[in-house]
Amino acid sequence: MVLVAVFGVALLVAVLLSGLAARTVLSTSFLFLVGGALVSDGFLGLIHITPDSEIVSATADLALFAVLFTDGMHVSFPKLRANWRNPARALGLGMPLAFVGMALITHFLVGLDWTTSFLVGAVLAPTDPVFASAIVGRKEVPAKLRQLLNVESGINDGLALPVVLILIAAAGPTSGHAEADLGKIALELVLGLVFGIVLPFVVIELVRFRLLGAEPKLQPLLPLAIGVILYAVCHLTHANPYLAAFSAGAVLTARSLEAKEAFEPLGEALAELAKFAALLVFGALLTPQLFGDLSFGGYVAVVLAIVLIRPASLLISLLGTTISRKEKLVAAWFGPKGFASVVYGLLVLQSGIPQAEEAFTLIAVCIAFSIIAHSSTDVPIARAFDVDELAGIPEPHKKDTQPAEMHADARP
Repeated sequence: MVLVAVFGVALLVAVLLSGLAARTVLSTSFLFLVGGALVSDGFLGLIHITPDSEIVSATADLALFAVLFTDGMHVSFPKLRANWRNPARALGLGMPLAFVGMALITHFLVGLDWTTSFLVGAVLAPTDPVFASAIVGRKEVPAKLRQLLNVESGINDGLALPVVLILIAAAGPTSGHAEADLGKIALELVLGLVFGIVLPFVVIELVRFRLLGAEPKLQPLLPLAIGVILYAVCHLTHANPYLAAFSAGAVLTARSLEAKEAFEPLGEALAELAKFAALLVFGALLTPQLFGDLSFGGYVAVVLAIVLIRPASLLISLLGTTISRKEKLVAAWFGPKGFASVVYGLLVLQSGIPQAEEAFTLIAVCIAFSIIAHSSTDVPIARAFDVDELAGIPEPHKKDTQPAEMHADARP
């Protein structure tokens, strides 16, 4: 119950400061991260959470599923067909380059063996647009840039997971069963994709029957029911829930724009709550001991991962494209490590491989630094695209005669 109380207080503070955060380098994501760290064993000792606590993997898993489900609902297939080349370049060339680059600096600067180094590279390869919402969530930002970041981050989670699982198997005691593991992983991915496509398709077709249909006030619960069922089915059958979530959101939008629009406010709010809970719990893991366990070479690797590996890999993948120089630089910078990396990092820690703890320490510190760096720079960069009222509320110096209203698009 202490954790619930802490979350409630953190949520209240975040809401009260969200207007300020939307206009400055402060971010509510950072508030939850710091809040979790302050109430953990490393400082006030109000909550006791360890990396192997069930609540850590559960909240991160749920948050990633919710975020991917809502991200998938933002995918427009007509726009994607017209602008598929840039996301394909980012995923087909930029992501492998970042994967290999991270593996190299991990091996030579941190001293992990090659298999574990490539495992770290795979865990940190996925990106998360949640921590750059002032960029990807604003219509003033060019559509090509938003589409690139959203599609890349939505798909790279599913692409990285098989690599992570295969490398865990290769580094662990069952390394001789790689072919069986590969077949199992492929089956999980296929099942996730099938469930993510079929379930929303069937439900939307049911709604169109003359005798069926939802009354207006219950319409937002239809996509929610799809998401809940999909989450449960994936975990019961060991299908990939993340690929299922993203594909289900995309299919739902393609089959019923009405359902998407009805669910959007509720879905965004639920995704925010899940995200904030996961950040609070993850922050509780960021104890002074964890930061102290990382070597100097590890900190150098973290900095290089954020300021060199991701930017360089994406810039290389976008060579020869028609995206403007400013948009390329923005896309290259915004490669934050988010919930996918948290979930995959926990898989590494719980795998029992020889260097699991060293790998998780590096991953956790990199995620923390990335959240701070990217969530605190999206507002200044968004202003370069003439995004002014970032919170959806007027600036303090502007007079507003209308009653103040709460808006759902405040930045995380």
